[in-house]
Amino acid sequence: MTKSKIGTLEAIMLILIVIVTHTISSLPRETLVLTKSSTIVNLVFVSFLAILFSYLLVRLMKNFAGCDIIDISEYLGGKVLKNIIGIIFIFYFLFSSSILIRNFCESIKIIYYPMTNIIFILSLFVIAICTANRLDFNASLKTNLLILPLVLASILFLFFANMNKFVPQRAFPIFGDGLVNTFIIGLGNLAAFGGISFLYFLPPYLKEPEKIKKIALLSIGISAIYLILCVSTLLFMFSFFINTNEITPLYNATRYIELGSFFQRLESVFLLIWILAFACYLSITSKFAMGILKKLTQIETKKPLIDIFGLLILGISLIPENYAISDKLETQIYPCLVLGITFCLGISILIFANLMKRKQKKLTHIEEN
Repeated sequence: MTKSKIGTLEAIMLILIVIVTHTISSLPRETLVLTKSSTIVNLVFVSFLAILFSYLLVRLMKNFAGCDIIDISEYLGGKVLKNIIGIIFIFYFLFSSSILIRNFCESIKIIYYPMTNIIFILSLFVIAICTANRLDFNASLKTNLLILPLVLASILFLFFANMNKFVPQRAFPIFGDGLVNTFIIGLGNLAAFGGISFLYFLPPYLKEPEKIKKIALLSIGISAIYLILCVSTLLFMFSFFINTNEITPLYNATRYIELGSFFQRLESVFLLIWILAFACYLSITSKFAMGILKKLTQIETKKPLIDIFGLLILGISLIPENYAISDKLETQIYPCLVLGITFCLGISILIFANLMKRKQKKLTHIEEN
């Protein structure tokens, strides 16, 4: 994987795909549940915080050129800390992708294949990931370059095609349940920017590492606009989403698109594009997870891991007994993992590593004098 260098555009799309896939699932619904009519204001606020956080992350990693969070952890605490951080991120990538794909497959089953066993639908995705992971790393990224613009375009189209059904008054009161709920409790919506976690691993793979700041700011900025469009579509169209557990709310919005008598039932086209996006996301996250394990164990090739990780994703996705449990894991446990691992643990490692490096530089300077 280290032989495959990532271009700037590919890196931006890589971070975007994580946020996009979660937005297609239950993310917009959960942000609306948390902050209600003030969701748009809240997202502008947390987007600004996410951009600041990304900038801080990049500045802290600048002192460790060409290193990822695993290398920095080894510098800070030796192999013990390196292994602990590596295992935590492997678990994070596997758990988040497994639960996400379980919920998405449950939606497909409910909408189109109510009599089909969920294992069969999940297995098709796992086969797709294992096949993609046998290809070069850049193959997944180039596929993502083709698919992700279609997803972004579909959300833009969804927004503008439904504008005649918008009720802007649903955004009032503009601060929802109050300033505390909007700006303090609403900080939980930072979990929407889970794609930031990939910034910890990008430096060794970039063709132009000096552009990491550009990658971080652009990817989070575009993600913020994308997320606000998704939430605005739902908020202005369906006030009932705030109080109900509607499955894949964005899919429901596609059913209201009207383009004359010739173009009808466009939701199937949207779903096809989103399925391809999910396949890209799963392939990329599993490859990063395998890359971490490869670095921890020093194995020469990741090929023996491909089927193992595919089976792990399938196994974890089958742990929840039903959709209600898997939905709870995605909407309650996943945000906690994002906030805890991406926004707390990762940045703490970087801060302490920078303090340690600064201390070592001072000692070296004193010894030289």
